[in-house]
Amino acid sequence: MAPGRAEGVLHADVRTLCRNEVLVDGERLTPLAWYAEGAETVFVSAVQGPKDPELRLERRRAVRPGELTETLTLRGLDDLDRDGVLLEVLLASDGSNVGAIKQGTPQPPITFSGEDSGDSVSFGEDVVSTLSAPGAEVLAEGEVLRLRWRAPLPVGGELRLQWRLTMRDGGGVLVAPSDPGLPVAALAEAALGPVADRYRPQLEPWLRQSLHDLNGLRLATADRPVETFFAAGAPWYLTLFGRDSLWASRFLVELDWRPAAATLRTLAARQGRREDPEAAEQPGKIMHELRRGTYVMAELTLPPLYFGTIDATALWVCLLHDAWRAGMPEAEVRELLPNLRAALGWITGGADADGDGFAEYLDTTGHGLANQGWKDSADSVRFHDGSRAEGPIALVEVQGYAHQAARAGAELLAAYGSDEDAREVNRLQTWAAELADRFRARFWCERDGDRFPALALDAVKRPVDSVTSNIGHLLGTGILSAEEEALVADRLVREDLDSGLGLRTMASTEGGYSPLSYHCGSVWPHDTAVAIRGLLVGGFVDQARKLAEGLLVASQAFRGRLPELWSGDPEPIPYPASCHPQAWAAASVFVAARALT
Repeated sequence: MAPGRAEGVLHADVRTLCRNEVLVDGERLTPLAWYAEGAETVFVSAVQGPKDPELRLERRRAVRPGELTETLTLRGLDDLDRDGVLLEVLLASDGSNVGAIKQGTPQPPITFSGEDSGDSVSFGEDVVSTLSAPGAEVLAEGEVLRLRWRAPLPVGGELRLQWRLTMRDGGGVLVAPSDPGLPVAALAEAALGPVADRYRPQLEPWLRQSLHDLNGLRLATADRPVETFFAAGAPWYLTLFGRDSLWASRFLVELDWRPAAATLRTLAARQGRREDPEAAEQPGKIMHELRRGTYVMAELTLPPLYFGTIDATALWVCLLHDAWRAGMPEAEVRELLPNLRAALGWITGGADADGDGFAEYLDTTGHGLANQGWKDSADSVRFHDGSRAEGPIALVEVQGYAHQAARAGAELLAAYGSDEDAREVNRLQTWAAELADRFRARFWCERDGDRFPALALDAVKRPVDSVTSNIGHLLGTGILSAEEEALVADRLVREDLDSGLGLRTMASTEGGYSPLSYHCGSVWPHDTAVAIRGLLVGGFVDQARKLAEGLLVASQAFRGRLPELWSGDPEPIPYPASCHPQAWAAASVFVAARALT
């Protein structure tokens, strides 16, 4: 870590360290490699001599709730007997929030007190950090905290040192989970069970690393500490996100329904109750994201609890149905029936602001999210010629989610609802059938003899006629006929959408395509996993396997830890500001495994 970079140690959306640099005898080291070992990461570097490396340093970094520990092991690589080696760690902290870091406007580093504190020192305001370095001389030098060890290094010996940072947040909304986490060995064995032998050697490292990453992303809210969910991703989205947390647990639900149940309850506790345009809150709506304070980044200013998502509510209903089918106990399902009724009321009512029969969104504040589907960047909804669509926007996949949610909700109410719910069951089934008819009439496009669903309808109800990965989310929702599903399945695996390493978010033949854009040509593994999941439901096994094989190749390129996204190029080129790890990227391995049989 070096000053001015978008990296560091973050706790509760606050950066507690913005610099972490090691010197040996006053010299910087040459980085050689890094690798993950379960929940820990090892960084290898060397002191270069005139010919060969003279010293090798391994830094083993372990992160646990509220704590970072770094163990440094220095070894000689030559035949010199060193009487004394000076090893120094230079640290700095700026206390910047995550929004300022992401937009490149961090706070200046804090000034450390020069008071003698032995081998430990505390600093910070919102988050109080305590650094301890046994055996070290701790020197406060203005904006730098210098840890110094001097010790002999005999031939064939090693020098092992350690420092630890503990962090305490007195005013945050999130806490470390109290449960023991996912059983990595058992879940890995269960997921590998049906996998074909030829895929196992490549799949198993990806699977185990993903499970470790998901365990590392577990959080709970301060008011519900026993309900664990998967935070969206590190570092930018290490908090509760409706859509992300729902999809991550949905990918896992067939192996373990418990994370889904906890996620459902956590989100239900914050379900919308009133009309609040500033927060995009409406009765029955499921939230988008939760922060410790107002989130500011560039043109965005979002309140701590923000509801600007068009799809999380339907996904919540779908996950409740999935968890029920996977074994969620009846009593736990019944507990959520009031939230289910409220969510269904919003899906079939409040989500359709203009009464045209489709769910759409429009930010009316000017400082919220302009796009409120999973592709929530401002430029993500584009026509075939590359021009941007104007809102309100009715996204294609959201109509599929809504259709599936209405049918799933009807089934849940039929199973557990009261006598008064019988009429609602019929209404939901009719509403879903009529939505499918409206969708078929308005969303399908044709170009050069090729039929495909549009990305969206714009403000004047024109189909946004670009080919995108969004159409893959329709599979398995029931909104398409068998013939239409076959058209979508075929369209997904063509070369302009399938990069060979996963689905491009936008086909390379579209005017708005850019391989390193956030949502207009990059590859998101969760997006591909959603398509794979739908392909399997529809019986399109060959297409599902083809996409899963692409993710498998990508997992090897990224050492078993899939980032949030990467380039749409045929080569695995990282996206520079990607979350790594990301919950739904990690959880995509469970869907891929089901296709690799």
